[in-house]
Amino acid sequence: MHAYLITEKPGRIRRALRKTWSCAVRIAAVLTMGLLGLLVLAVRCTRPVVNYLAVRAVWLEAWASKVTGLPQVGAAVGEGLTEEFVREFRKAARPTEPAGSTR
Repeated sequence: MHAYLITEKPGRIRRALRKTWSCAVRIAAVLTMGLLGLLVLAVRCTRPVVNYLAVRAVWLEAWASKVTGLPQVGAAVGEGLTEEFVREFRKAARPTEPAGSTR
């Protein structure tokens, strides 16, 4: 509580508006968390479908490569992506070094 020594206490309308604003912010926060939860649920539910489609795409590419005699493109792209992910992971996992380090 404030000690209203110099100015008068806020009126009823101002207090009601402040309470309404506080309530609206809390409701917005709860709705935001709920929407993010639904988004996470949707991503988790579609993950098995995406994995299945990826396996089928790899199988189809292998079959097409065998039939046409052309090399598989996905393997080369996937290998490059994997190397990049590993490099980024190792960079992030490395603890921060002191300022005078020569590494």
